[in-house]
Amino acid sequence: MSYQNMHHYMSESPWSGPKVIKQARTQIAWHPHFETGSMLLGDESADARSGEVLVGVGRQYNGRLGKVDLSQVGVFLSMTKDGKHNWIDGELFLPEVWFDEEHKELREKTGVPEERKFQTKLELFWQMLQRAQAEEIPFDAVACDGLYGRSFWLRQQMDEAGIEFYADVPANTQVYLSEPQIGIPQNKRGPKATEARVLSPGSPLGPYRIDDLRRHPSLLWQTLTIRPTERGWLSADFARLAVWTVQDDMTVTQQWLLIRNQGKKHSYTFSNASPHTPLNVMALRKSQRYFIERDNQDAKSEFGWDEIQTTSYTAWQHQLAFTVLAQWFITQTRLDWEKQYPLDPDLLSHYQVDLLPLLSVANVRELLRAALPLPTLSPPEAASLVVQHLDNRTRSRKSRLMNHAGP
Repeated sequence: MSYQNMHHYMSESPWSGPKVIKQARTQIAWHPHFETGSMLLGDESADARSGEVLVGVGRQYNGRLGKVDLSQVGVFLSMTKDGKHNWIDGELFLPEVWFDEEHKELREKTGVPEERKFQTKLELFWQMLQRAQAEEIPFDAVACDGLYGRSFWLRQQMDEAGIEFYADVPANTQVYLSEPQIGIPQNKRGPKATEARVLSPGSPLGPYRIDDLRRHPSLLWQTLTIRPTERGWLSADFARLAVWTVQDDMTVTQQWLLIRNQGKKHSYTFSNASPHTPLNVMALRKSQRYFIERDNQDAKSEFGWDEIQTTSYTAWQHQLAFTVLAQWFITQTRLDWEKQYPLDPDLLSHYQVDLLPLLSVANVRELLRAALPLPTLSPPEAASLVVQHLDNRTRSRKSRLMNHAGP
């Protein structure tokens, strides 16, 4: 396929990216491996971009770079179980400035749907969870990082929807160790109080910063093994405590505070899990967020996600569909490989290990090269590809120079 035809197919072809993703999501969710015991994971991923005419690009925080820069940001949803994981949904984040009158022409040029309104990253994440529930996608719980977990609104939405969540929160979050009483103080002196507040604050029951509770005498710590790694098994210390939070509108909520200690690193997670949920189950579910980070990294390093320059909204959705499908092909190949070649105890003995590695993306790529050998290019065809590549690099450099030129 020529470069022009591929560009048209990605940017102008009318096929629906969301419909392809929905079909893939259904296949993934109802695969025998994922249909019970799976979790959904939410995260965002930012990619540096060199031009402001690309859809959704703006000066926004890029976690990969650790600073604010021209970036394109997507919010993604992954499904995971037993070390297998896959993107199943995604939404392009459009900065609020994209919806002002000055950006109307650019919205039209990049094909942003007229019905699309500004939505925060939290709202996009919640929209994907609602979509999963509406499609009856099976999952046991949801995990997200502190950007999403600190939002009482999002936690409340998940709780009201019957979703068990594991939401990371900042270390300075304040909690109470018993249900605080809310009311209007009856002052004997001074102006009469008119607004409700926590009565008798500063008591032994709170408020506390959650990082001050790591040494609380009521905590019962357990060392738990989470998952295998290339260096062995990942273990950490976990403890939990029932806590109450108070919002600005004086809404009081009870939930679990789950604390994880690993060396000098500490993390804090709110959860609405049942009081009967074992600590080891909560610890395992809280620790699954690693796998969406793995999905994000694989998308960039293995599937070219960070190299795309999607000018249009449609092209971004098409690229997401292809990436979800590519990940699903890798995941299916891994599952099929395990089924066809079950664990051989003799290999564990031979290598003197307790676990054998999974197929990597590179392994699957080698299998594809063997199964689908590429035709040998003629010298003119090879030269044409080189010229095309040099042309693209030159155009990219020109764009960067123009964008960084002074007034």
